Amino acid sequence: MTKNCLLCGVGGQGTVLASKLIAFAAMEKNENVRTAETIGMAQRGGCVVSHVRIGGTIHSPLIPLGQADVLIGFEPGEALRCLPYLKENGIAIVNTKAVQPITASLSGNPYCGKTMVAAIRSKVKNVVFIDGEDICHRCGSPKVLNLALLGAAVASGKLGITTDELKNAIMKRIPSKYHKMNLQAVSLAAEEVN
Repeated sequence: MTKNCLLCGVGGQGTVLASKLIAFAAMEKNENVRTAETIGMAQRGGCVVSHVRIGGTIHSPLIPLGQADVLIGFEPGEALRCLPYLKENGIAIVNTKAVQPITASLSGNPYCGKTMVAAIRSKVKNVVFIDGEDICHRCGSPKVLNLALLGAAVASGKLGITTDELKNAIMKRIPSKYHKMNLQAVSLAAEEVN
């Protein structure tokens, strides 16, 4: 059975690294994995979307609409924009801290993260909101947001990867000087799910 995870955010939040860690953890279990990124103007604060498909027969790396088991939203507006990918019984893991995407500033429309969070809450039955800013502060780095959100996604049980498998991927794929804070971020976020 294929597990589909869509990650979405704004350039610089670590979305692509998070998708690579999921893929690595799955490949360590000899799972069939396909990934794809849509990064657009990521270096200038643009939208970033990563597709990760695990297991089964996968004909395309892109997740069809309505087929994501897990949606990981690094930013609430981007999560709301990508909700059509989420299955009816899927789970959304969403960071509550808003980062105005370039698309919002270009449109000239006002952007409010709290409004986006409220809209997600009204549309998704199974959603976990993570205070990524607080977890980053407690870990001592704004760069652990991606691992915090992965920790929550893994703790949900919907990703098909265990916390130990994620931690193993961190130990093998991230430089050792960052292990402690990344592992802490995974643990803190997992507590919010359980």
